Amino acid sequence: MVPRYSRPEMTAIWSPQSKFRIWFEIEAHAADAMAELGVIPKEAARTIWDKAGDVEFDVARIDEIEAVTKHDVIAFLTHLAEIVGPEARFVHQGMTSSDVLDTCFNVQLVKASDLLLAQMDKLLEALKKRAMEHKDTVTIGRSHGIHAEPTTFGVKLAQAYAEFSRCRKRLENAREEVATCAISGAVGPLPTSTRLWRNMWRQRWASLPSPSRPR
Repeated sequence: MVPRYSRPEMTAIWSPQSKFRIWFEIEAHAADAMAELGVIPKEAARTIWDKAGDVEFDVARIDEIEAVTKHDVIAFLTHLAEIVGPEARFVHQGMTSSDVLDTCFNVQLVKASDLLLAQMDKLLEALKKRAMEHKDTVTIGRSHGIHAEPTTFGVKLAQAYAEFSRCRKRLENAREEVATCAISGAVGPLPTSTRLWRNMWRQRWASLPSPSRPR
């Protein structure tokens, strides 16, 4: 994003560091679900969180690895293995890249939507306040770009309030549509994951602060 035209909060959502943090949480919660089913050791799942739960990922290092592997997720997992150690071999079992990429993208969209919705609430509050304040402030009306019957500035602001209210509803609907998570394995036929494992993973992921909800 172009910093000049972006707010720090929105830029942070789409930063590489934020993306890799979400990737890690998706992978770590999947490992938790696998451990609970006895597919991988529970100690390995705990180690993944203990060693990488609070680290700041080295974006430059991941880019360096990707230049060799030509694969973004493999580059991240390789860097994660450098942090976690031998237990990293249990990461990403039963998953495919799209499970991570698509879910991460939707989480980012949800977080961005929440930020925009919060700002729209402030805008609506300001429009409502000013509309009432100027309900008797006479201003010229316009038709085809020229002067027409008089109206009030408050009416114009009320129209803006109504329009932004509809816009907010559309954004809410869009947020609901993108709030999904994916877990389906390689090419999507669910060959390595059971329904129980997928449900457990989704329940864990859906408990995060700004989650991508399962469908």
